[in-house]
Amino acid sequence: MVSRVNRRTALGIGTAATAGVVLGTATPAMAAPNRGQGVESPDRARADQVAAIYRREKTKAGGNWYAYLSVASGTGPAPLPAVRENPDTVVEAYSVNKIAVATAVLDKVDRGLLTLDQRVDVTASIVVPGGDGIFSLDGAYPSSVTLGHVLAALLTVSDDTAVRLCGLVCPAAELNQILVAKGFPKTQVEPVANPNRFFLGTSTARETHDLLQALVRGTLLSATSTTFLLNQLRAPIAFTDGIRRNMSSADRARIATKAGWFSNARHEAGLIFDPAGTPVLTYVLFADGQAGSDNFGSTHPAVQARAAMGPAFLSTVDGLTNLSVPARRPRMYRPSNGG
Repeated sequence: MVSRVNRRTALGIGTAATAGVVLGTATPAMAAPNRGQGVESPDRARADQVAAIYRREKTKAGGNWYAYLSVASGTGPAPLPAVRENPDTVVEAYSVNKIAVATAVLDKVDRGLLTLDQRVDVTASIVVPGGDGIFSLDGAYPSSVTLGHVLAALLTVSDDTAVRLCGLVCPAAELNQILVAKGFPKTQVEPVANPNRFFLGTSTARETHDLLQALVRGTLLSATSTTFLLNQLRAPIAFTDGIRRNMSSADRARIATKAGWFSNARHEAGLIFDPAGTPVLTYVLFADGQAGSDNFGSTHPAVQARAAMGPAFLSTVDGLTNLSVPARRPRMYRPSNGG
């Protein structure tokens, strides 16, 4: 499920100026030296290093970037901003907004209005032909699946039909109201004539960052729903072309991520955890306007930039932990050979 290009044009996406960039690198206003010592604190130095990595790779890729990255602070509960580039520009979030869709559905689960084991009908008319996911490959309709299966397909293989299936249980108007009530008025799906369908809509780098922070802090959803959502984003079959591409399986397990792509935009947002399972880096990387708008593979410049950022970010936060939030260990990955 993708949003219309003309809405991007209306919002001026792809032409936004890169003025207003705030990076934690070599910027006197962002530096936070230790009192009276004239040197940066370890937290600030780490954030500056993250900013330098981001600046280097996004410059190579070119195009327009709308980003918000933060690093856990050892001196307080609030994360330390590392990058804030066009953080409040409203952009078409594409499939990154599937996190927001899942949040609204799981909010209804938390309130007892839905259950993960209830069945959802999959008809031939609701299946999005082509596109991303697995439902369009099935060919055996009508059928039914559980709502839990729908959300797993939505968040791991980014299934487009799963968006429509979510709309059956959480219509667009209700979904947007839930997100507004949770404090995300710019993270909204775009309604269409059918109240149970929608385009994936808009967000900002700041709101997506704050949504991810609320998720790991346990203020967005119940503990059970939080674990469910994070398990999907950290699953081995979740997106691996970007931040997680050049990592071992153990390192990939430390990443919760969701990518989105359409037209000339290539987005990704997520969290990096320490080995104990506490989140130490939050990243939102919305990008458009790079070369290769018809290339949805790993060689797209923005995707290559994120693939280079990932291991460098991970190395930068090695040894950092976050005592202000609960640890959330990933599900154990056990490969199977059948049988």
